Amino acid sequence: MTQQPKIKINVWLTDPASWATNEADIAVSAASEFNEAHPEYQVEINRHDFRTMPAEVARAAEHGETPDIAEYHFTATRAAMDMLGPDGNPLFTPVGRAIAGRTEVLGERVVLDDMVPAARDYFRYQSELMAIPRTASGIVLYANMDLLAKAGITEPPRTWLEVTAACEALAKLPNGPTHGIAWPNFYWVFLQSVAQQGGLITDRDNGRSGRAEKVNLASAEMMNYVRWWQGLHRDGHYLYTGELLDFAGGYAAFEEQRIGLFLSSSVDASHLLDRGERHGFTVAVRPMPYNDDVPLAGNMMGGFALWLAAGLSQAKQDGALAFIQYLNRPSNAAEWAKRHHRIPISRAAVDVLHEEGWYRDNPRLRVAGEQLEAADGSPAALGPLLGGQAGIMGEITSAMHDVLTNGAEPHARFAEATRRAQQILDAYNSYCDGPPRRTPNDLAVSL
Repeated sequence: MTQQPKIKINVWLTDPASWATNEADIAVSAASEFNEAHPEYQVEINRHDFRTMPAEVARAAEHGETPDIAEYHFTATRAAMDMLGPDGNPLFTPVGRAIAGRTEVLGERVVLDDMVPAARDYFRYQSELMAIPRTASGIVLYANMDLLAKAGITEPPRTWLEVTAACEALAKLPNGPTHGIAWPNFYWVFLQSVAQQGGLITDRDNGRSGRAEKVNLASAEMMNYVRWWQGLHRDGHYLYTGELLDFAGGYAAFEEQRIGLFLSSSVDASHLLDRGERHGFTVAVRPMPYNDDVPLAGNMMGGFALWLAAGLSQAKQDGALAFIQYLNRPSNAAEWAKRHHRIPISRAAVDVLHEEGWYRDNPRLRVAGEQLEAADGSPAALGPLLGGQAGIMGEITSAMHDVLTNGAEPHARFAEATRRAQQILDAYNSYCDGPPRRTPNDLAVSL
């Protein structure tokens, strides 16, 4: 009897090395296990830098070689939605539509209902789930508890006012740190702070009920954050190295105890906790501080999602969907979270880590997940979906740089950033809309 050829599932995943981890990706072993469990399929994993993934997929699509599954950075979500195949139709099909209410695909349990809502729903547009997240992270506060104790502070600050008070106390220490706090001038801190306050970056419910057409980088929520930050810097409490995206400078300042507080990605627990241990001080991890004066809406996720190619045969589509579920099954999601210091993508994965004693032994690694679970699910807390996002985010960080280093007036400078950002968004939308409708020519990924 002639053996039927296997149905190949071509999966393009981001290379973990491109976002600063040397740990092996479980996807390779998961693919092998899936192939054994489903011998009619052959899942093949390919690696790509997350920064170039959208452009590489677009080039492949031009030659009719679109991957069946592609993993995109969360800031490229609108671009993924706008990418077109050679036939002029969307390159990716919404995963919610493909699953069509099923609870399992090829015997693999569908994980959507169990996923952390703030992570899953980031990828929801007009109530439809476009992609399935594989990994998530957040921004948290790292605190040198030895320095804080010397300043008479027993708990890390929870709010902006408490941060200011902690910095003032640290400044009074004899031979204390040169500054109280630092964080990188990085687009994500702005998005997080606006989200926390229930503010929007764009119209149409942050681009979630329709295509974003208007951007506002000088909102009351943005100005609250910028002016608080400016005040910390003016008063000598905030350490700015003068460079955009200077994570390394912040790491060094925290390790050398030149600052007592540091805001950064939850993924950085992978080395910041060890740095404290090596230098003999205790590092506490707490949620990102928020504005005391407004209700806390919650924090948005960062991470990567899996997109399903459109136009697949039913057999290939089901195989791809089944592999996505397998890759996100609780044991795999839990192992991924452990290896890469990520937030577990599902509540069942959290349960696995509790049962294994992982969070008992590493309670600081649960903070980011609990913070994400506390989000209220509003368009503000989910964060924006908009085209040309990398360029727009660059306008935000450039504006803040001018406020900190050149004495620019915050509202005027961010109003100028809004004008420039609007030009980026208008150009993006106009190019996509055509005629004819086209794949975005701006496929840059926010760094």
